Amino acid sequence: MRRMSQVPRAALPTVRLAGDELPRGPWGYARSVEGPRDGDVEPGSLVEVEDASGRFVGHALYNQGSDIALRWLSRGKKSALARPEQFLLERIAAADRLRKKTLRLPEVCDSWRVVHGEGDDLPGLVIDKLGPALAVEYHALGFWKLRRAVEAALAQLYPDHPIHARVPDSAARSERIAPRELAELRDAPRAPEVDVVEHGIAFPVVPASGHKTGWFCDQRDNRQRIAALARGRDVLDLCCNAGGFALHAARAGARSVRAVDLDEVALARAERAALRANLPVRFEHADAFDALRALTPNTRPDLVVLDPHKLVANRNELESGLHRYADFNSLAIGAVRPGGLLATFSCSGAVDLSTFIGVVFSSARRAERDVRLLSILEAAPDHPQRPDFARSRYLKGLLLALD
Repeated sequence: MRRMSQVPRAALPTVRLAGDELPRGPWGYARSVEGPRDGDVEPGSLVEVEDASGRFVGHALYNQGSDIALRWLSRGKKSALARPEQFLLERIAAADRLRKKTLRLPEVCDSWRVVHGEGDDLPGLVIDKLGPALAVEYHALGFWKLRRAVEAALAQLYPDHPIHARVPDSAARSERIAPRELAELRDAPRAPEVDVVEHGIAFPVVPASGHKTGWFCDQRDNRQRIAALARGRDVLDLCCNAGGFALHAARAGARSVRAVDLDEVALARAERAALRANLPVRFEHADAFDALRALTPNTRPDLVVLDPHKLVANRNELESGLHRYADFNSLAIGAVRPGGLLATFSCSGAVDLSTFIGVVFSSARRAERDVRLLSILEAAPDHPQRPDFARSRYLKGLLLALD
């Protein structure tokens, strides 16, 4: 790759912090930003940032209309950012090397997270390789405006992979992205279905469609971990989505596998995957709460997987979301046979690990069950974490033994 040349400081608009103390982590909240030094700055612009004393701090994507006003791309007096196109190519290529060379993911699967936003120092950008295609999620207006540079970088790194993009509704609202700016997404043809192959099982998915990017790469290692415990057990996979846990459990020798979800489209794809792999899984279109309440002494499982969608999108939903986690886990803990196992997950970044553990153990007391924590589960390593950013540890799971 070509080396980047330094950009003159006058080339970009300047935004000033409200104080001399630098914001921690990959975000700068609006309350910590004084605003543009000179005139107006278009939302989503790449800017230079200086502290209240006028000292250069770094480069960021700036959106004064969002609570997250700054998304840091580089810091320090000698900024690493030159031309945005070259910068993005080099940073995405570095993330790609981590997956291919260090983690050696192509040896076990054909799908992984290429860029994990803040964990790869590209806050607000998520890229998944899903079999022969790429799915890009834009969570920041700034990256949406740089989408041509993102696509150009991906075209160099994955020349034979079509690129499918989406902007989650929550991101469009929080970033104040006008509907007219998303016209090309509305007018784009739907991505064709592709197969994601994980540990020898092919799952049909539609990139950039359904939940998140179309497939949960983050649970790859956990699916294998739980499958290793499934042999000879009756397994209940709740909120199963595309059936990842269920199919791997069936292949590992589970006595029976039942998979439940409310998403009929995801269930249909999961059922096709099971048929193609000749795996005996019973799929049910039902609410997970109802499925748990309907269990009888003769139908209680001895391994339950509980992996609901995000129940807490932000701090405003924390109290109500924690109540839902408590209700879910109380029912799930009560459902497991004595001597059985529960793998329970939360993908809500606003819920930290200690809070989740507290909710689950309170649910056990409520269900009048003794539980032991066997292991703490987390996202696969292609979802790197930042020690200064708790939300990068968004996926957390507990493997519990029940007496």
